[in-house]
Amino acid sequence: MQNSVQIAFHGIDHSDAVETRIRDKVAKLEQFCDRITGCRVTVEMHHRNTSNLHHKGEPYHINIDISVPGEKIVVKRAPKDAHVHEDIGVALRDAFSIAERQLKDYTRKQRGE
Repeated sequence: MQNSVQIAFHGIDHSDAVETRIRDKVAKLEQFCDRITGCRVTVEMHHRNTSNLHHKGEPYHINIDISVPGEKIVVKRAPKDAHVHEDIGVALRDAFSIAERQLKDYTRKQRGE
């Protein structure tokens, strides 16, 4: 990648383990597309209304902005079923899975397929 990966945390403390996991996932994306020029990943925790006490965990929202020549790929992963993304690993997996599909589509389009 021509530029470094930018990682931001909002509403959650910085985690070296999460940052390492994100960098590993971005490196995997580069295997599908070597034309990535920049990547910004934002990890957010949106706190629920405290009156809704039957929910135990807080949902994670993952935003991924990938720059490639002529296009910007944006993944905004906010859980529809909040329980699904109470685990940051699941939230990252789902968001990066979408990013991978979009990068593969971009690569096919660039090859004229």
